[in-house]
Amino acid sequence: MDDPNAVAATSVEFTEEMKGYVTFGELDYRRGFEQGKRDKTFLMFHLTIKADDVDRFVADPEHEGGAVGWVECEALGGRLPVEHAVFNLFVDSADPTMRNMRYRLFFSDTAGNPLTLRGHKNVKDDRGLDLWTDTSTLYTSVLRGHVGAEADAGAEVVASGIITIHLLDFARQLTTFRAEGPTLVDRSRAMSRFGSLFMGALWTLYAPRAHSAAGTAEAP
Repeated sequence: MDDPNAVAATSVEFTEEMKGYVTFGELDYRRGFEQGKRDKTFLMFHLTIKADDVDRFVADPEHEGGAVGWVECEALGGRLPVEHAVFNLFVDSADPTMRNMRYRLFFSDTAGNPLTLRGHKNVKDDRGLDLWTDTSTLYTSVLRGHVGAEADAGAEVVASGIITIHLLDFARQLTTFRAEGPTLVDRSRAMSRFGSLFMGALWTLYAPRAHSAAGTAEAP
């Protein structure tokens, strides 16, 4: 039975597109991107990422959320629905000055073979243009099978490369932020907490546009 005194959670979601190139049979991200670009082996994803409870999301050291959407790669059969997804925002790495954003998308090719897109962004603790590059660059591998994080070490890598957020796509992304919660104050606060964690120093530049799209206001 639901607790009538329970406080409703406030959620935030946004839609993200990343695009780039991979090479099949390659393990190195940079070489995979460069050869894939020459070969026109294009890969992208379109995801709506959601934190169902922003307070819990921010407090959780893994900052884990879910996502729905699709992966597109003609070499794998075209546009393929994501069956399950895990998104981790700014988790600690072995380098104390570096944090990771991690993506893990389970999908299948048109023959029904299960695959996993595993990606990470390495975000250095600095400001300026490097921060934009860090937060817009996803080092990407396609793995055979549906591979959880605990099985990464033994996974077979099908392809590797790099996908990025293009500036026009990022501008559109800012218009997709949505917040749901009991009051405008709750929604505004959730947007500010999530946005500050998601974009760090970049949030101070782009918060007005995101708040405007979500119909919220910058929280004090």
